[in-house]
Amino acid sequence: MGELILIRHGETEWSRSGRHTSHTDLPLTDLGERQARALVPLLADRKIGLTLVSPALRARRTAELAGLTSPRITPDLREWDYGGYEGVTTVEIHRTRPTWNLWTDGVTPGPEAHPGESPAQVGQRADRVLTEIRAAAETVGDADIALVAHSHFLRVLTARYLGLNPAGGTLFQLATGAVSRLGTEHGNPVITALNVALPESLFHVAAPEPPEPTG
Repeated sequence: MGELILIRHGETEWSRSGRHTSHTDLPLTDLGERQARALVPLLADRKIGLTLVSPALRARRTAELAGLTSPRITPDLREWDYGGYEGVTTVEIHRTRPTWNLWTDGVTPGPEAHPGESPAQVGQRADRVLTEIRAAAETVGDADIALVAHSHFLRVLTARYLGLNPAGGTLFQLATGAVSRLGTEHGNPVITALNVALPESLFHVAAPEPPEPTG
């Protein structure tokens, strides 16, 4: 296997306003679609043997516009279940819980279908994805594996890849439409690129339409 390529989906209305978004299935904004198309040149020199995608519309659309063909929908790539904080901003939460921190405190319980997750539970999902990736590594040879998913989940996955506990994800910022890469150096897990994205001023000259899907 080559490297693990992490792609956060493009902008949605809620990501723009800072509202916690897990199960609410929002589409990309116009900017989000441009961000997704701008991934094409960032991925052009990569040999991607497998793409795993969150079930969320915003992730699937990002993969499509980025030109990633035949993605495998992977439920464990869904975003952190924010429970009772779904659709709520950190600023709003701090009005009643001034010291609240997602990475150490988790979330308040939500409805039965979306009760919320602790950092440890998200870490367990990330570990399952990493196990799936290791199993797939033999079939992709020296090609990369791409994951198209969500900010907080990918930050937890990065922490777990590096051997940190899930709360270590607080150290890694991921912008909408950004690419990061995880690899190895002398056999040790490392970050080889973090939070890479084209500036919006270059979208129209550097982001051609993605190729038509072939499969």
